[in-house]
Amino acid sequence: MEIRRLNGEDAESYRSLRHEALLKNPEAFSSSYEDEMNYEVADYRQRLDNKHTYTFGAFDTNQLVGVVTLVPEGKVKLKHRANIFAMYVTPSQRGRGLGRELVKKAIQQAAELNSVEQIHLTVTSTNEPAKKLYVSLGFEPYGVEKNALQIDGTYYNEDLMVLFL
Repeated sequence: MEIRRLNGEDAESYRSLRHEALLKNPEAFSSSYEDEMNYEVADYRQRLDNKHTYTFGAFDTNQLVGVVTLVPEGKVKLKHRANIFAMYVTPSQRGRGLGRELVKKAIQQAAELNSVEQIHLTVTSTNEPAKKLYVSLGFEPYGVEKNALQIDGTYYNEDLMVLFL
């Protein structure tokens, strides 16, 4: 198992896994498949080559099977913060510790950015496995955004979590 930072060369496999994530777990992402289905590989290449975001991928024999993105805040008053987005592990690979390793890599990257003191994330309130993972890595819940997402008339709450470095 290899975990490394993705770049534009990984855009095609990232696009495929991202679309899978949006279709299989729509309640876990603020973006929808409909939002991204027409994005070209070049759009994802640009996203992955951005020097100010860090997307890490987990590979099983050259197959991308998990991802997570760390985005440090850019504004002066928020430079002490970063956010974790787009965490996903393909269902056949879950339960192997890949999610843990991906999040640990994002935390490590944040710690190496000397200005970051805290990492924020949101997680669907009903996603107990993800919440357990985040708590086990030191994240603390600090609130709930009620009706954060609406999918086909159903509302989903999101737990707000923070890790102080």
